[in-house]
Amino acid sequence: MTGVQAVVARSDHHFSRHTHDQFGIGVIESGAQKSASGRGPVEAGPGDVITVNPGEVHDGAPIGDGGRFWQMLYFDPDVITGAVADIRQGQPGEFEFADPVLRQPPQAATMRQLFAEMTAEKAGAELRRQELLLTLLAEVMREAPEPKAIPRGVRAARERIDDDPAEAVSLADLAGLAGISQFQLLRAFDKAIGLTPHAYLIQRRVQLARKLIGGGAGLAEAALASGFADQSHMTRIFTRSFGLSPHLYAACVRPPRASGRPF
Repeated sequence: MTGVQAVVARSDHHFSRHTHDQFGIGVIESGAQKSASGRGPVEAGPGDVITVNPGEVHDGAPIGDGGRFWQMLYFDPDVITGAVADIRQGQPGEFEFADPVLRQPPQAATMRQLFAEMTAEKAGAELRRQELLLTLLAEVMREAPEPKAIPRGVRAARERIDDDPAEAVSLADLAGLAGISQFQLLRAFDKAIGLTPHAYLIQRRVQLARKLIGGGAGLAEAALASGFADQSHMTRIFTRSFGLSPHLYAACVRPPRASGRPF
């Protein structure tokens, strides 16, 4: 389905604080993990549904020595907003997953069915996929709490980074846009966004690199175009954020050439 990526992982990887530019929803199949979320620290175990919103700062670490095994679907924002608008019958309104962990077996069962349909290589699956996506969203939807207000200066600094993550920018540049001192911006940005300006910039760059690689760009080309010093720098950040290397990611999302090689 266009705008959807499926991920299956069995890992003891400790994810540092990072963000996604997609909605994510999945199920922990075995093991357990603890993580930060937009609602504070949470824990999830077998059978729990886990969610993440675009831009939500989170991390993840296994509980115990056995790692954890999970299945996730990541949706481009327009896929979710379009489905939610349909459920609401065109009524306007923002949407986000309000619960980072859901302990409801029926929702986990729907999620597993949706994942199976999304990853099945069979004709005529589109209708069933759409049905299950609408069903799942309707099951997990509830009124989200009011988002916390982001100071105008912080918004201006964040928008500058979002406009062109690959372009170099200094803390002085961002503070000038915000109309406050560098130290004030550093503290205010971290409090409002959950990352320092530099950490946020790096996240936006690695998200850009992921899009470029998924679109067919070579790894060195993607590193340069997304603002990293070199390919090895991108690889370190990419692996730390997503739990797999850019090379492996490229092999997963690109169709193989006639030779059978991913590049």
